[in-house]
Amino acid sequence: MLTRTLKLKFNKEQEKKAERYLLTLSSVYNWSLSKFLNSTNKEDKHWISLCDQTKGHASKVGIDSQVFQQTMKISYSSFDRYRKRKSGKPKFKSSRNKLKSFVIPQRFSINGNRLKLPDFGLVKYFNQELPSGKIKQVKIIKKASGWYACLIIDTINTFPTKETSERIGIDTGFKDLAILSNGVKFENNREFIKQQTRLAQAQRGGNKKLSARMHERISNRRRDYNHKVSRKIVENYSEIYITNDNLRGQAKIFGKSVMDAGISQLREFIRYKSENNNRIFKLIESKNTTKTCSSCGSLSGPSGLQELNVRVWECDCGSIHDRDINSAMNILKLGLGYNLVNLKLSDKITLFLDKNHRR
Repeated sequence: MLTRTLKLKFNKEQEKKAERYLLTLSSVYNWSLSKFLNSTNKEDKHWISLCDQTKGHASKVGIDSQVFQQTMKISYSSFDRYRKRKSGKPKFKSSRNKLKSFVIPQRFSINGNRLKLPDFGLVKYFNQELPSGKIKQVKIIKKASGWYACLIIDTINTFPTKETSERIGIDTGFKDLAILSNGVKFENNREFIKQQTRLAQAQRGGNKKLSARMHERISNRRRDYNHKVSRKIVENYSEIYITNDNLRGQAKIFGKSVMDAGISQLREFIRYKSENNNRIFKLIESKNTTKTCSSCGSLSGPSGLQELNVRVWECDCGSIHDRDINSAMNILKLGLGYNLVNLKLSDKITLFLDKNHRR
């Protein structure tokens, strides 16, 4: 599946209708969610029985019947994830938690540079090249910059890749977004950090539209950069091993630096692009990769928050390491199935004696 987003050019009548859809469907979502939360029916298709109860009601409120039913299905999905303890309790829609999208599952088509939608007719959009494939569904989204149609297309996105057998390990961070085991580094653009002063001014001034637009622009720039980095990596390497850091735990310590980097998004982009282009991709647990010497395997490197500022260090064996590149090299070793600690006990004793002798 491939996602493509089109910016729509609603006329005034279509925009009013879309606003009315969101308002009405918010009530539908809240009503169905309350039914699910208060029901004792544990069947997986409980939302279908609710659809039977509301048959014919969509036309009374002026909503397409399939969009009406799809909203109840989305509501049930939120409840079902909560019931299976995969997420927190779903929240009702309100002025602070607005419904910003609705799904059109069928009866749509592309006619030239127009999108034909049920109950909306032909809608113009900013023209862009779309990949060939069947459109499975359309999601209409309201953002700060306007209305968008998110198309789910049944196709595989491939692009030209380099014929190579080169394998790479990747460590992720905040100063540099991605550090490769061959020494290549992709810097972190820090889009949020760059804009936070202007964003704070907009928020203090109560300009909600400007604030929302700035958040959207920051998100778009981060996504665009992560797409470019992930494509370059997949283009040039046949096997990709990337650290599987606990980003939630890091966010509790480092806060916005983690969220601004978009590491989780980058990993996901590399994963699906690797799968689509027949590249090997694997997440690697990063325990001890920073403090293990990639040359001799001894645990002589910096560790813990107190030594986070140590970016270059020298091992007992005499090797000088860049902290991040050394970690990426160890991630590559783990991905290839090697054990990080390769030294024999006698070798470690010799290194220890040599170190004391130098002193």
